[in-house]
Amino acid sequence: MAIQTPDLSCVSLSGGFWDHWIETLRTVTLPSQYRHLQDTGRIAALDPDHAPGDATAHHKFWDSDIGKWMEAAACSLATHPDPVLEGQLESLIAQFGRLQCKDGYLNSWFTKVYPDRRWTNLRDDHELYCAGHLMEAAIAHQRATGRTDFVRIMTAYADLIAKTFGTADDQRRGYPGHEEIELALIKLFELTGEEKYWNLAAYFIDERGSQPHYFETEANERGDAHTVRWGGHEYFQAHVPVRKQNIATGHAVRAMYLYSGMTDIGSHKGDRELAQAIEALRDNVCNKQMYITGSVGAAGHGERFTFDYDLPEETSYCETCAAIGLVFWNHRLLKACGEGRFADVMERALYNGVLSGISLTGDRYFYVNPLASIGNHHRQDWFGCACCPPNMARLLASLGQYVYSEGEDAWVHLFVNSTAQLKVGGVEMTLNQETNYPWEGAVRIGVSPHAPLKCGINVRLPGWCDSVGISINGEALDVTTIARKGYAHIDRTWRAGDIIDIDIPMPVERIYTNTQVRMANGKVALQRGPIVYCLEEVDIGVRPLNRISLSMDAPLTARFQNDTLGGVTVVSGECIVQADGREALYGPERPETTTIPFKAIPYYAWDNREAGHMQVWLRESDR
Repeated sequence: MAIQTPDLSCVSLSGGFWDHWIETLRTVTLPSQYRHLQDTGRIAALDPDHAPGDATAHHKFWDSDIGKWMEAAACSLATHPDPVLEGQLESLIAQFGRLQCKDGYLNSWFTKVYPDRRWTNLRDDHELYCAGHLMEAAIAHQRATGRTDFVRIMTAYADLIAKTFGTADDQRRGYPGHEEIELALIKLFELTGEEKYWNLAAYFIDERGSQPHYFETEANERGDAHTVRWGGHEYFQAHVPVRKQNIATGHAVRAMYLYSGMTDIGSHKGDRELAQAIEALRDNVCNKQMYITGSVGAAGHGERFTFDYDLPEETSYCETCAAIGLVFWNHRLLKACGEGRFADVMERALYNGVLSGISLTGDRYFYVNPLASIGNHHRQDWFGCACCPPNMARLLASLGQYVYSEGEDAWVHLFVNSTAQLKVGGVEMTLNQETNYPWEGAVRIGVSPHAPLKCGINVRLPGWCDSVGISINGEALDVTTIARKGYAHIDRTWRAGDIIDIDIPMPVERIYTNTQVRMANGKVALQRGPIVYCLEEVDIGVRPLNRISLSMDAPLTARFQNDTLGGVTVVSGECIVQADGREALYGPERPETTTIPFKAIPYYAWDNREAGHMQVWLRESDR
């Protein structure tokens, strides 16, 4: 039996670190996002009579913003019933039902603004991307409520797409410019068992980058001589067929969605050639193009990857959606391979590059997540291109599905206060996890199978930790003998009342880059557990922060502060600061230095207080 994701309704998160985010999601994030969807005209645009033919009153990817919010709402309902939220969701489903054409087509932009341009510009117009997000919302809705009305709407659309695209003489040989529908089609296949949806997803992936190039063909058909954008087909990951790709290129979010779809297809059929391409791409992304925060996509121009080890700080782009996509991808890799290295990346992104994208109040967002700032970068309550806020909402609402897996064994990937009802070897098993992680490394897992059960429970051994202690009912285990691919594989007959205690040391660590990372070479970052730290001007009163350096032998301490940023562990010590007094731009005099105390906060929490400079990477001094 493969590693399976439990149904969202079977995992309850309560208490601990994530409780704030889940409660804020329900009480602030989802309601405020719905108001933005209303106030910006996105919901009104679903009315079939709304602004027909007026491109200025609409946008071609508005449907995707609504779809992601609907998915988030459905996931929230799976664990927290809410009549108001349910009513809003049902109203939107009804509106999409009224908007749908008789042949199944469903897209507010093309139905009302450009009805004669359907399927004419897959490269740029987000047609299939919007379809994918609505499909994922429909699937989440059925899983949460048991109702099938939204899925019926979206399967009719999926059937039309399957009829339209493919290799037959009467079909188009096209594929999406912005990948996403591939993920939705796989989920639709898993929900319905209909092979045609899996086949369509596989077609979209394998057709990508083939010759003659479809984006050029469709451009010629519409009389558009401009056939390249953002540097060419690499921007769309369509420069060569996916099986020949080994370096991450182009738009980072699109890449994460494509690689997620490739992983789904490859693992479903055991496709070795596709698996080799996926491993090469994963190695390139995570070992050469990923920030310490678990963010990807260095360049703002094109929101894209650049080249190996190009990881600038103040100008880093690091779109929130790209970090979310990295979580999606590594979760799929984890399911396919059961290796802890994928959970390590998933965790790094979640606690740093993803969570930085939303304010502590739950209603302001970063689109871009730099690793340094001169005080002019702040979260906003919404965006004209609002992909990140509802993407954040749907990830937070579905977080429970990333904590555990089930199958022949039980798996604990993330350390989160939670209770899970899992099916392990065909028997129901409850795991109850109690922890103050990530601030503390003690984790207790209560195990309660419905009957004595011989199976394995796989507990992740974080890659950032050298030694993890594990005991069962007070008896210590030799972890080195049961370590397997980044997990402690604990195989025994489990009985109700069994207790797993896990001790994960969390010293403050200095992290250094590969020397090929030009911008951060010779600098140091601070990390404790999965949390990456930064300095903010409000805590230290120095501007610019790059006047600061950290002595190689400076002691560092960690302590929890209830009155800071909602309660966080801060890292403190002393640093060296260059005196600020030189009037000349240049001069031969070496700046004087003094030693002052500093306090570092979790990177995810920056820009929640006074505006000011921020920096992750610090110069290191041998003095």
